Formats: sequence, structure tokens, C-alpha cells
Amino acid sequence: MAASPRATLAIGLIAACAIAVLPATPAQAAPKPSEEQLRAQLKQLNSKVDKQIEKYNLKRVDLAKAQEAAKTAKARLAAAEQTLVTAEQRVAEIARLRYQNGNPGLPGIMIPTDADTAAMLEQLTAEQQAIVQVVARARDEKKKASEEAAKLAAKIKADTSEVSEQRDEAEDVIKDIRKKLEDLVPYGTGRNSDGSWAPELPSGSDNITSRTRLMKAQVEKNFQLPSSVGCFRAGASGEHPLGRACDFMMSTGGSMPGAENMALGDRIADWAIKNKDKLGVKYVIWKQRINQGSGWRGMTDRGSITENHFDHVHISMN
Repeated sequence: MAASPRATLAIGLIAACAIAVLPATPAQAAPKPSEEQLRAQLKQLNSKVDKQIEKYNLKRVDLAKAQEAAKTAKARLAAAEQTLVTAEQRVAEIARLRYQNGNPGLPGIMIPTDADTAAMLEQLTAEQQAIVQVVARARDEKKKASEEAAKLAAKIKADTSEVSEQRDEAEDVIKDIRKKLEDLVPYGTGRNSDGSWAPELPSGSDNITSRTRLMKAQVEKNFQLPSSVGCFRAGASGEHPLGRACDFMMSTGGSMPGAENMALGDRIADWAIKNKDKLGVKYVIWKQRINQGSGWRGMTDRGSITENHFDHVHISMN
């Protein structure tokens, strides 16, 4: 039996009231950015910080040039002023000689009657006037250079503060992005509920375990490696023949890495230790030291750069 129009209206009103009193569903959270998006943001911010540093450095160079110009102008002014003093002394000396030669009543620099003296005085006067013009130009140059240097110094001070603030802001965002990237580091396979790790057999053409393969891939993704990576090695000691260790080379031919690659090795070692519980890292060896989760401790000298792990970061897995 079909419901009457009145009944249909009543049902509709009841449904509308019910919907009106239902609690509002919370707004959906914004989706988390992907790893690719986070890495793009990090690259963009690093580029921005580099440009700010370059701009700041160029301004410092400009300031140094302006200060040097002001110093040069000051030296030129001092030399010109000394030349002027010397010229004035020469003119005064001739005037005294003229006065002593029979014209005691004439003060100062007189109108000369002797042709040679007149010519000399005229020459010295012209020389003096020329030097006065040089001094005037030097003073103007010094004033201009000093004003420009002072103006630039004030601007540098303001710009330095601004660049420093911008850099701090950018580094805060970079730290946040890096933290998010660290959160994206996946968990290795075979972890037990008590935190221990189940043994794994090597597999694949690279003859390493799945945990080792995951660790290697994450290092390669997070760092720009300068050289090769060696993992499985038959006949070696430790975890290499078991497929549970990799050597990340920072140089070749058994040579000591440069400062840049040394710093890179430090970052890789620190990263591995920081993510050991996620990935299943057993220990890290780098620069004749070993870290098994309780801090670095020194190792005995094995006789070479390679054996002492100065040219590669060794990461062993559980």
C-alpha cells in the first residue's frame, strides 16, 4: 500500500531533522606530500639559501671595494695637502726675500719690480692654484667615496640581518622536510615483536639479503655517492660473505678521501645509526671506529687506509 502524501512529507521532515542533528564529520586532513614532492621542496629551498648566501657575499665584496676606494682617496688628499703646504712655504720664502731686499714697508706678498722674481712668483702662484684645485678634487672624491662606503655599510648591515633571518627560516623548513623524509624510511623485513631480527637468506643476483638490499637502496636514494658500492664478497670476514654488509666507497684506489667526501661519509654513517632500528643495522665502521648502537669506539690499526675504513663506510645488517 503506497504511503499518503502527508506520510511521505512527515518521513522527509524526520529524516531532515535527523541529518541536521548528526555531528559534523571532521574535515579530511590534507594528504601528506609524497617523498618526491618533499625532495623537490628540499632542493628548491637549498637553492634559495645558496642564492641568498651568494648575494650576501657579493655585497661584502662591494663593501670591501668601497672601503678601499675611500682609503685611497684619503691618501691622495693627504699627499695633495702636503704639496700645498710646501708650495705655500716657497711663496712665503720669496716674499720674505723680496721684503728684505729693500721694500720693508710692503707687507706679505708684494707686487714685484724685478722681472725674474715676478716670473718666479707668477709661476709659484699658478702652481699653487693648480695644487689647490687638485686638493679640492681630492677632497670631493674622498667625501663621495666615504659617503658611498658608509651608505653601503648600512645597507650591508640591514641586508645581512635580512639574509640571516631568511636563512634561519629556510633551514627550519629544511629540517622539517628532512624529518619527514626520515619518517619515510621504510622498515626492514623480518623484525620480531621483541625488536630482534629474524635471520634472512641471501637472494637475487647481488647475493644479499632483502634487508641489506633495502638499506643499500635507501643510502643510494638519500645520498649522492661519489664511487662504487660493494656488498657480497666471497671469502671475506664478517657479514660480506653472508650478504649482510655493504661498503660505500668515498674514494678509489685506497686513497684518503677529500674533505667533501669525508663529510659525506660522516653523514652516511650518522644516517645509518639514526635509522638502525628501522632498517636492522647491526653496526657501522668508519674512520677506524665502530658504532654498535652505544656510541663510537676506536679500533686497532690494521695497516692501511682501506683496512682502517678511512676510504669507505661499512654498514653491517642483522
